[in-house]
Amino acid sequence: RRSLVETSYGGTDRISFIVQNAETLDAIPNSVDLYTISFGVRNVTNIPTALKSAHRVLKPGGVFACLEFSKVRLAILDAIYQRYSFSVIPMMGQLVAGDRDSNQYLVESIKMFLSQEEFAKMVEEAGFMLPGKGFEELTFGVASIWKGVKSLH
Repeated sequence: RRSLVETSYGGTDRISFIVQNAETLDAIPNSVDLYTISFGVRNVTNIPTALKSAHRVLKPGGVFACLEFSKVRLAILDAIYQRYSFSVIPMMGQLVAGDRDSNQYLVESIKMFLSQEEFAKMVEEAGFMLPGKGFEELTFGVASIWKGVKSLH
């Protein structure tokens, strides 16, 4: 938000941030230009319902964008990443915040989340058009960005 204030949109009503339950958005249908969610969709109870809710509130031509942890493709890198995730991250959570359990949940939820292709298919099934394959992998697949566009028709 700080960087928003420094733009020409700062102090105007052209951009607003909404924090709501992703499954039951109360925004007016066809009223939102851009819907973003970062590192949270894997914690949604009913992901297909949340995606349909996003589709409902977006204007025709509106964009859904999701940044989330994903699957590392190369087996050797995945083995290293899994070892690090399940041993170092919970331990660091204990040392830094006194909270091993939340960090253990974090790495377990990442491991259980859908593959890039599975989530892209789910985005498409919610009614979105996918540009290309629907996602872009970052850092060898540690995270990905999925995009969907609501049809103009």
